[in-house]
Amino acid sequence: MNIYQNILEAKAKNKKLLAVLIDPEKMDLENVSSFFEKVHQSFATHIFIGGSTVDDNVTERIVNKVKHLTKLPVVLFPGDVTQISDKADALLFLSLISGNNSEYLIGKHVQAASTLRNSNLEVIPTGYILIENGKPTAVEKVTQTKPLSRDNTKHIIDTAKAGELLGMQLLYLEAGSGAIESVPNEIISFVKKDSTIPLIVGGGIRSLEQLEMAYKHGADLVVIGTAFEEDESFFNELKK
Repeated sequence: MNIYQNILEAKAKNKKLLAVLIDPEKMDLENVSSFFEKVHQSFATHIFIGGSTVDDNVTERIVNKVKHLTKLPVVLFPGDVTQISDKADALLFLSLISGNNSEYLIGKHVQAASTLRNSNLEVIPTGYILIENGKPTAVEKVTQTKPLSRDNTKHIIDTAKAGELLGMQLLYLEAGSGAIESVPNEIISFVKKDSTIPLIVGGGIRSLEQLEMAYKHGADLVVIGTAFEEDESFFNELKK
């Protein structure tokens, strides 16, 4: 399974993708099975697993459980090197290009290199761009970086283009977990038009209408997590 190639093919066919994000700290192992019954009734195409702060070994346990419950690709969306599990299918190798903290531009990646060198994980370099959403996010607190202003569209577009020119294979526009405001549709549209690589959008999407608007404006893959944590009935709007 080449996950990046599948994303490229979906982009070429204008097939929109949906990732369900599971935060290992917020998912009770006892509830995983019933959760995935709802996932499989939806048009979700990927499972992302990760969080800003996760205790050691928690990610591994969740990934192991999830792999026994689904054939959907399981992709790590790690907040730290401790969240790497070889039991997953792929890893978004996130570089926080919207911030100036060298630890999250390259430092954490160096720490992960020895683990990934002999791993079977498909590693996908991803330019991660945090956009302000109306309140501080866990990413902001953990990384000690500030999100980009949603009013400075040019800076966001230039940051995304810089990520692409640096060789990133994916761009990820992120409003943050529990965002008050999702990434503005105009920003999605501008970044989409200015880049050639697949575009992921996440944070603050809590309705089918918001999801469809993100797709309409250029998101190739949308990530939803908090909405499902708060109300699993949201899956009813996403039936196949």
